[in-house]
Amino acid sequence: MKVEFINPFLDSLLNVLATMASTKLTPGKPLLKRNEKAHGDVSGLIGMVGPDIKGSLSISFDEKLALSIMQGMLGENPGKINEEVTDMVGEITNMVAGGAKNLLDQKGYDFDMATPIVVSGKEHTISHQFDGPKIMIPFTNPNGRAVIEICFDKV
Repeated sequence: MKVEFINPFLDSLLNVLATMASTKLTPGKPLLKRNEKAHGDVSGLIGMVGPDIKGSLSISFDEKLALSIMQGMLGENPGKINEEVTDMVGEITNMVAGGAKNLLDQKGYDFDMATPIVVSGKEHTISHQFDGPKIMIPFTNPNGRAVIEICFDKV
Protein backbone atom coordinates (compact mmCIF):
# COMPACT_ATOMS: atom_id res chain seq x y z
CA MET A 1 0.00 0.00 0.00
CA LYS A 2 1.37 3.39 -0.99
CA VAL A 3 2.46 5.84 1.70
CA GLU A 4 0.74 8.65 -0.23
CA PHE A 5 -2.53 6.78 0.35
CA ILE A 6 -1.95 5.97 4.03
CA ASN A 7 -0.73 9.41 5.17
CA PRO A 8 -4.09 11.21 4.67
CA PHE A 9 -5.68 8.82 7.20
CA LEU A 10 -2.89 9.40 9.72
CA ASP A 11 -2.94 13.17 9.21
CA SER A 12 -6.71 13.20 9.56
CA LEU A 13 -6.62 11.21 12.84
CA LEU A 14 -3.99 13.51 14.33
CA ASN A 15 -5.91 16.60 13.19
CA VAL A 16 -9.31 15.41 14.45
CA LEU A 17 -8.02 14.52 17.92
CA ALA A 18 -5.89 17.66 18.26
CA THR A 19 -8.73 19.93 17.11
CA MET A 20 -11.74 18.26 18.72
CA ALA A 21 -10.23 16.90 21.95
CA SER A 22 -6.90 18.71 22.47
CA THR A 23 -5.30 15.27 22.37
CA LYS A 24 -1.86 14.64 20.89
CA LEU A 25 -0.86 11.21 19.64
CA THR A 26 2.65 10.05 18.77
CA PRO A 27 2.78 7.68 15.79
CA GLY A 28 4.70 4.44 15.92
CA LYS A 29 6.06 2.17 13.23
CA PRO A 30 3.62 0.76 10.63
CA LEU A 31 3.06 -3.01 10.76
CA LEU A 32 1.32 -5.58 8.62
CA LYS A 33 -1.69 -7.00 10.48
CA ARG A 34 -2.13 -10.74 10.13
CA ASN A 35 -5.14 -11.51 12.34
CA GLU A 36 -8.49 -10.03 13.36
CA LYS A 37 -7.65 -9.19 16.99
CA ALA A 38 -8.34 -5.57 17.87
CA HIS A 39 -5.62 -3.62 19.65
CA GLY A 40 -7.84 -1.66 22.01
CA ASP A 41 -11.00 -1.77 24.10
CA VAL A 42 -13.29 0.09 21.69
CA SER A 43 -13.05 0.26 17.89
CA GLY A 44 -14.77 2.13 15.09
CA LEU A 45 -14.89 0.54 11.63
CA ILE A 46 -16.01 2.17 8.39
CA GLY A 47 -16.16 0.82 4.85
CA MET A 48 -15.24 2.91 1.82
CA VAL A 49 -16.10 1.95 -1.76
CA GLY A 50 -15.41 3.72 -5.04
CA PRO A 51 -15.44 2.90 -8.73
CA ASP A 52 -11.83 1.67 -8.65
CA ILE A 53 -11.08 0.87 -4.99
CA LYS A 54 -12.72 -0.58 -1.93
CA GLY A 55 -11.54 -0.94 1.62
CA SER A 56 -12.03 -0.10 5.25
CA LEU A 57 -10.59 1.89 8.12
CA SER A 58 -10.68 1.04 11.79
CA ILE A 59 -9.52 2.99 14.81
CA SER A 60 -9.13 1.27 18.18
CA PHE A 61 -8.60 2.99 21.52
CA ASP A 62 -7.55 1.79 24.95
CA GLU A 63 -10.36 2.51 27.41
CA LYS A 64 -8.39 5.13 29.37
CA LEU A 65 -7.51 7.02 26.17
CA ALA A 66 -11.11 6.90 24.89
CA LEU A 67 -12.32 8.33 28.21
CA SER A 68 -9.64 11.03 28.09
CA ILE A 69 -10.72 11.97 24.53
CA MET A 70 -14.33 12.14 25.69
CA GLN A 71 -13.29 14.45 28.52
CA GLY A 72 -11.48 16.66 26.01
CA MET A 73 -14.35 16.72 23.50
CA LEU A 74 -17.39 16.86 25.76
CA GLY A 75 -16.11 17.72 29.21
CA GLU A 76 -17.45 14.41 30.57
CA ASN A 77 -15.88 11.19 31.71
CA PRO A 78 -18.32 8.36 32.46
CA GLY A 79 -15.56 6.23 34.01
CA LYS A 80 -16.14 3.29 31.67
CA ILE A 81 -17.04 2.58 28.07
CA ASN A 82 -20.76 3.19 27.59
CA GLU A 83 -23.10 4.17 24.76
CA GLU A 84 -21.90 7.78 24.77
CA VAL A 85 -18.27 6.65 24.40
CA THR A 86 -19.12 4.26 21.56
CA ASP A 87 -21.08 7.04 19.82
CA MET A 88 -18.03 9.31 20.14
CA VAL A 89 -15.72 6.64 18.69
CA GLY A 90 -18.11 6.20 15.76
CA GLU A 91 -18.12 9.94 15.15
CA ILE A 92 -14.31 10.14 15.36
CA THR A 93 -14.07 7.27 12.86
CA ASN A 94 -16.47 9.10 10.54
CA MET A 95 -14.54 12.39 10.84
CA VAL A 96 -11.18 10.72 10.21
CA ALA A 97 -12.49 8.87 7.14
CA GLY A 98 -14.13 12.09 5.88
CA GLY A 99 -10.95 14.11 6.35
CA ALA A 100 -8.89 11.47 4.54
CA LYS A 101 -11.51 11.30 1.77
CA ASN A 102 -11.15 15.04 1.19
CA LEU A 103 -7.36 14.78 1.01
CA LEU A 104 -7.49 11.73 -1.30
CA ASP A 105 -10.05 13.35 -3.61
CA GLN A 106 -7.33 15.88 -4.45
CA LYS A 107 -5.08 12.98 -5.54
CA GLY A 108 -7.72 11.44 -7.80
CA TYR A 109 -9.06 8.76 -5.46
CA ASP A 110 -12.84 8.64 -5.31
CA PHE A 111 -14.90 6.65 -2.82
CA ASP A 112 -18.05 6.85 -0.74
CA MET A 113 -18.20 6.05 2.97
CA ALA A 114 -20.58 3.72 4.78
CA THR A 115 -21.98 4.38 8.25
CA PRO A 116 -19.39 3.45 10.89
CA ILE A 117 -19.97 0.59 13.31
CA VAL A 118 -18.44 0.39 16.77
CA VAL A 119 -17.39 -2.70 18.69
CA SER A 120 -16.17 -2.73 22.27
CA GLY A 121 -15.00 -5.18 24.89
CA LYS A 122 -11.80 -6.92 25.83
CA GLU A 123 -10.42 -9.17 23.09
CA HIS A 124 -12.93 -8.05 20.43
CA THR A 125 -12.12 -8.57 16.76
CA ILE A 126 -12.17 -6.43 13.63
CA SER A 127 -12.90 -8.04 10.30
CA HIS A 128 -11.91 -6.04 7.24
CA GLN A 129 -14.09 -7.47 4.48
CA PHE A 130 -11.71 -6.67 1.62
CA ASP A 131 -8.76 -8.42 0.04
CA GLY A 132 -5.56 -6.49 0.36
CA PRO A 133 -2.88 -5.81 2.93
CA LYS A 134 -3.99 -4.65 6.36
CA ILE A 135 -1.63 -1.93 7.56
CA MET A 136 -1.78 -0.92 11.22
CA ILE A 137 -0.09 2.05 12.80
CA PRO A 138 0.04 2.31 16.60
CA PHE A 139 -0.11 5.69 18.34
CA THR A 140 0.77 6.45 21.94
CA ASN A 141 -0.44 9.04 24.41
CA PRO A 142 0.12 9.30 28.17
CA ASN A 143 -3.44 7.93 28.59
CA GLY A 144 -2.98 4.87 26.41
CA ARG A 145 -2.73 3.62 22.87
CA ALA A 146 -4.71 4.03 19.68
CA VAL A 147 -4.26 1.87 16.59
CA ILE A 148 -5.43 2.77 13.10
CA GLU A 149 -5.87 -0.01 10.55
CA ILE A 150 -6.21 0.60 6.82
CA CYS A 151 -7.15 -2.10 4.31
CA PHE A 152 -7.69 -1.38 0.59
CA ASP A 153 -7.71 -3.75 -2.33
CA LYS A 154 -5.86 -1.80 -5.06
CA VAL A 155 -3.56 0.82 -3.65
